[in-house]
Amino acid sequence: MTAWLIATLVALAALVVWLLASVKILQEYERGVTFRFGRLRPVLAPGVHLIFPGLDSMVRVDLRIVTLTIPPQEVITRDNVPARVNAVVLFRVTDPVLSVMTVENHAIATSQMSQTTLRSVVGRSDLDTLLAHRADLNEDLARTINAQTEPWGVEVKVVEIKDVEIPQAMQRAMAREAEAERDRRAKIINAHGELQASEELGQAAEILSRNPASLQLRYLQTLLELGADQKSTVVFPLPMDILGPFLAGKAPQQLAPAGSADPSPAVDPVPDPAAAAAAFAAAVAAAVAAVASPKTEVSHS
Repeated sequence: MTAWLIATLVALAALVVWLLASVKILQEYERGVTFRFGRLRPVLAPGVHLIFPGLDSMVRVDLRIVTLTIPPQEVITRDNVPARVNAVVLFRVTDPVLSVMTVENHAIATSQMSQTTLRSVVGRSDLDTLLAHRADLNEDLARTINAQTEPWGVEVKVVEIKDVEIPQAMQRAMAREAEAERDRRAKIINAHGELQASEELGQAAEILSRNPASLQLRYLQTLLELGADQKSTVVFPLPMDILGPFLAGKAPQQLAPAGSADPSPAVDPVPDPAAAAAAFAAAVAAAVAAVASPKTEVSHS
């Protein structure tokens, strides 16, 4: 009698433990794919469910977005540049039954597919596209990976290329190329500035050529500006058209000899340019010295 009582108590305790082990709780973000005697049953919703051990089995499927990091991949771009590229993939399960029935482990399968697709897409692109047009590559990656994982009940939300590592020699070459491009732009801008300045100077020269006296005033103004510094030596070129009035004004009169009976008028000889230039230089030097002296007063009539 005692043996039967003990066996009954043990059986009841085992039944209670078995029933307690059958209680399963699914979170709101989870779904349960259950099998009874190996046969697929309807998907379990969040809440409390009885999954009898030995009779039923359940696979929990998380419906939240999963962040998957793709390790760095050694790739060669279309223009034969070696690079190391890594990326991040965001995906979620849209069909719990397909994610369990069609693939053994959808996370590992998605990771492997992402790695191979990353190498393939980057290998079809050149280095400039990889560095400057990542958005297009990201969209291409997401579209290609999603086409492969959609039959598994997995939807790829986002694919982002995180980092692109290129050799140091290539980085230095790119830096030299960027510097050369900046120098080219600077020279073009400088050439445009010289062109505009030459046009303005041409207009100014045309205006000054209408009145020769204005050109002389410009020369005198330049002398006044240079005369402010007494320690500087200035070599100032003078055109012959400025020396013309001095040559005409300083020309000496040649008189006829005494007692000559030749009634013809005296003819002015050709003035000496060297003497006229020396006289003008002396006059300019005196004017500069007068302007440079702090105690000199210049009166204008």
